[in-house]
Amino acid sequence: MNRKLKFGALSFAALIGLTGCGLSPATGTVPDANPGLIKADQSLDKDAKVTVTSKSFTEQLLLGKISVIALDVAGYNVTDLTNVPGSQPARQLLLSGDASALWEYTGTAWLTYLGHEKPIVGAEKQWQAVHDEDVANGIVWGKPAPLNNTYAMAMNREVADRLGITKLSEMSKLDSKELTFCVDPEFNSRRDGLTPMLEHYGMKRGSQVKEDNVGLYDVGAIYQATAEGACNFGEVFTTDGRIKALDLTVLEDDKQYFPSYNAAPAFNGEFLKKNPGVKDVMAQIAPLLTDEVLLDLNYQVDVEGREPADVAYEWMLNEGLITAP
Repeated sequence: MNRKLKFGALSFAALIGLTGCGLSPATGTVPDANPGLIKADQSLDKDAKVTVTSKSFTEQLLLGKISVIALDVAGYNVTDLTNVPGSQPARQLLLSGDASALWEYTGTAWLTYLGHEKPIVGAEKQWQAVHDEDVANGIVWGKPAPLNNTYAMAMNREVADRLGITKLSEMSKLDSKELTFCVDPEFNSRRDGLTPMLEHYGMKRGSQVKEDNVGLYDVGAIYQATAEGACNFGEVFTTDGRIKALDLTVLEDDKQYFPSYNAAPAFNGEFLKKNPGVKDVMAQIAPLLTDEVLLDLNYQVDVEGREPADVAYEWMLNEGLITAP
C-alpha cells in the first residue's frame, strides 16, 4: 500500500476528556507492506477510514500495530491511535466512535466494564456472554484469539522439577514449608486473588499456608524474585515475556480458577455497519495469536528492546499475512 499513516486525530470533546490522563497519539511509523494472505479490498471507497486504538502496555502495542499494518494493506486510510494510557480511556474512544477498533480482553470487559462480580467459566462461554451484552453499548466483538493473558502461578524450573509440580492442584500435597508465594498487594487482597485461589485448590491460608510465607512485591519484581528462589510460587501474567527470559515454569490452572482474558477485536458498532470487511481482516489474524506467540513477541520488545511496530511487522511477514514492498 505504501500510504502515509495518520497519527492520533481526536475529536475536541474526546481530547478534553482524556488529556488529563496523559493521552498522546502513537508516535513513530510502521513499515510499509504489501498484501499477502491479507488482500487489498478492491470494493472499498478510496476514502474508507479506520482508527485503531490500543492501551499503552507492550502486548497492546503489538496488537495495535498488527492491526494498523493489516488494515493499511487491506486498503483503509488508517489513523494510528495506539498507546492510550489505561483501559477506561481506550474503551471510551471506542464507545464514542473516536476509535473504530481495539483488541480487548474478555475478562476485562465482563468484570470491569460490564460490572459483573464473577467470571464465567470457559473461554468461549465468557466471550459469548461479553459479545451478547456489549451489543447494547454499541460494541461488536469479533471472534477471540487463543491468546489468554490471565493470571497464573509460575515457578523456577529447577524447583518445579524438584517438587514434581506441573498443576495448581498438586500444590495441596506439598509440605507447608514449600508453600511460599510472591504476589503483589492487590492480588494478595482482592476477592479473586490469592486467598480464594488457595481455597479453590483445597488449601487454607493461615494454617497450611503461613502468613510469613507470603511475600509482597511490585508486579515487575515478582518474576525475578521467583526466578531467584525468594518463593516457590510467583504470581505472573501468562503472556509476559519475562517468563521466557527467566525460564519460569507456568503451572496449569487445572480447576479453572482464574478468569478467561482472551483477546478479541472489539469494534464500534456504527463503524462496523459501514465497514463490515474490517471484521474479516481481524478474523484472519485472531487464530494465529496464541500464548506462545505473544510470549515471544513480548519478549522481543521487553527484553531485547525492539520496537513494537518492527516486531509486529516481522511476525506478519513470517506468517505470510503481508509481503515486503
